[in-house]
Amino acid sequence: MKNQILKITVFCFLMISLGCQTDANKVYPAGNLDIAFDQQGKVSMLADNSTGTDYLYKSAEPKSMLAIKVNGTLEYPSAIEVGDSSDLLNLKYATNNIDAEVRIVQKEKYITLELVAISNEDAVELVLWGPFETNIKETIGETVGVVRNKDFSVGIQALNKRTLGGYPSSDDSTPSYDIFGTTSLVDVSDSLNILYRGHTAMPKEYGSTLQAYTRNRKKERIVASMNHENYVAPAYNDEGIVGSKIALFGCAPDEVLNTIEAIELTEGLPHPILDGVWSKRSPTATSAYLIQDFGAQSIDDAIALTKKAGLKYLYHSGPFENWGHFDLHKDAFPNNWESMKECVDKAEKEGIELGAHTLSNFITTNDPYVTPVPDSRLAKVGTSVLVKNITADDKNIEIKDPTYFNQMKNNSLHAVVVGNEIIRYESVSETAPWILINCQRGAFGTKVSAHAKNEKISKLIDHAYKTFLTNTAMGIEMSGRIGDLYNATGLKQISFDGLEGNYSTGMGSYGELLFVDAWYNKLKPEIKNDYIMDASRPGHYFWHMFTRMNWGEPWYAGFRESQTSYRLLNQDYFRRNFIPCMLGWFSMRDNTSIEDIEWMLARSAAFDAGYALVTSVELVDKNGFGDAILEKIKQWEKARMSRAFSDDQKKRMENISDEFSLEKVSNNSWNLIPYSVQRFEHKLKIRQPGELVWSSFTFKNNNETQPLQFILTTKSTSVSAITLEIDNFKKLQLNISIGQDQYLKYEGGKVAVLYDKSWNKIKSIPIDQEAMTLNKGVHEIKVDCKFSGKEEASLKLEMKTAGDKELVQMSEIP
Repeated sequence: MKNQILKITVFCFLMISLGCQTDANKVYPAGNLDIAFDQQGKVSMLADNSTGTDYLYKSAEPKSMLAIKVNGTLEYPSAIEVGDSSDLLNLKYATNNIDAEVRIVQKEKYITLELVAISNEDAVELVLWGPFETNIKETIGETVGVVRNKDFSVGIQALNKRTLGGYPSSDDSTPSYDIFGTTSLVDVSDSLNILYRGHTAMPKEYGSTLQAYTRNRKKERIVASMNHENYVAPAYNDEGIVGSKIALFGCAPDEVLNTIEAIELTEGLPHPILDGVWSKRSPTATSAYLIQDFGAQSIDDAIALTKKAGLKYLYHSGPFENWGHFDLHKDAFPNNWESMKECVDKAEKEGIELGAHTLSNFITTNDPYVTPVPDSRLAKVGTSVLVKNITADDKNIEIKDPTYFNQMKNNSLHAVVVGNEIIRYESVSETAPWILINCQRGAFGTKVSAHAKNEKISKLIDHAYKTFLTNTAMGIEMSGRIGDLYNATGLKQISFDGLEGNYSTGMGSYGELLFVDAWYNKLKPEIKNDYIMDASRPGHYFWHMFTRMNWGEPWYAGFRESQTSYRLLNQDYFRRNFIPCMLGWFSMRDNTSIEDIEWMLARSAAFDAGYALVTSVELVDKNGFGDAILEKIKQWEKARMSRAFSDDQKKRMENISDEFSLEKVSNNSWNLIPYSVQRFEHKLKIRQPGELVWSSFTFKNNNETQPLQFILTTKSTSVSAITLEIDNFKKLQLNISIGQDQYLKYEGGKVAVLYDKSWNKIKSIPIDQEAMTLNKGVHEIKVDCKFSGKEEASLKLEMKTAGDKELVQMSEIP
């Protein structure tokens, strides 16, 4: 009752200060947000109606609810009037003599704004909602379209596909950071603190803005896209700017997901379910999974390996013979999709779901869309005409206009299409007459033909993977075919990698959305309400469809080094955009250590983030700790999914310099063991005769008295006569030779073990445990050895002590 009285008091205060709903200001409650517009449609208030705090940025040029763009210039309304009914507002745009009608509907948690009519529609290039300017700057959810501080959130949601979240760009692109755009594939620059993907919400010096827009696509446009300065964006019939619609809301930060879910359900937006729960809330959304190629003959082994790791998803990285029609490799799946269904059925009986990796709208040159008769819907950069007749033997072809043909930044296949013939050309003449030089006729199995003067010749857009791409209609068909595959086989996991290929439509992020939407709408209910989906790129409306994103690749450096900062920055992105967290792909090789695996698993627990592990039965069998690694994965994932770790433990595990191990105590409890780890390198030194060549290091033991554990490896050499001396008193002499790519590992006790490069045991050697025992505190460790090599040789030492065991227990049944 007290809270209700407070709200009424605050509301009345706001109304009095604003003229209490006079013609000067029109106030609309949107959940816990009161939005006011003045007589010109400018936003005059964005206030928390429970506290009275106004989050509107007081700009010198306040923005209106809706702008129009005519002849390349934005115009905001000069006046706003209440229409025939109270939910209609008439907006007057004096400069261009255009009238618009916006319907505002109040719902329990939000309001909707819809453009229901506009005069002279053909003259309007686009309509822009906002930008709605706020002074909130703490957390900017650029993709989901929500900004928040610790007390309050303000959000915008596009309510149909043609209403795009963000600020309009000429090619409808959305800003995003691409790891492959850096100077190094290993990782992002340390100077990058935030990676923004999208601009439905945008950070500003003063706070933030929220915006969305709809473009009039009735006319063909020329845009800069896909590394082409000139790219034809064809006209597209999508009902136009009338019907552009958004929702606005304000609420406490912990109510954002509840509000968005209410919007999804009420407004008919995608609302996929996973394990009976909305996928944005489902614990299964962060499930780790195994990436292992399989086929009809190897599926049993792949299922067994997945179960041994305690995982529930098995994913094929590349099952397709072609991209376009998505026929499967005949040797692995002899009966095509039916063979995949047999694999799915086997896996489901064992509690495992299967998935497959796609490259979205990439079309391989062996696909029926290309050969022997190319589909007319292959995406085109642009078109010219033949200047003269050409025969089947002509190798140099004259065209009227080279504009679309001499753009070489993104031109991997150098392919054009004339009629039903694809022709490849080496280059374009630098001056008129414009000649396609040194042509290869009948490329990709198409038929060589004669062609007549003035016949159209089109430059085909391609990708660096040596593939073609789709126009909008073909992309929708192709995505629907992926949907058919999932319906027919029962596959439950997918990644739309290469989703940016849909910029080939000339419609940027809108093309991406239409592609994934076609897949989503093709699904049977039993798939639609039980899938896991990610992609190479997110999107605002797409947010409602995808389950999660999983970025970070293992190919560019060591297990711990490949794109590590990038992976961590992604966690911040996921959190601020209410996306289930994932760490990306990791690769378990035959030389992967338990320590490396547990380093990754601790980060998984820290961020409550799943991951993909690329491996195979053969690699696991080669690794001497293969079974132990799988058991570690099983126990860590079980503990994480059962919410066993405390907030304090998770916070400590976010520090990638700290290491942890998990030991099973019972079926529902574990010991978490923190380690203090330091790494040193004793390098070969060339000194004068008799000069000391040992190295001295400082090791700080933060834990109680115990033996110092170590792993010794070599670089570019083998070593022998190894001596470790502690505090100029205790000395350990190791009578063993460590070869290149071998490891000597000591975990306490009376023996150390020498392993080969794949962690297979070679032999054990005795250790004086007392000589390695350290008290708590700082110690000096001297290292010496004999090197077989003479240049750039070193002995690497990883040394650690264990902290107190921390009992963790299952709090939920995973």
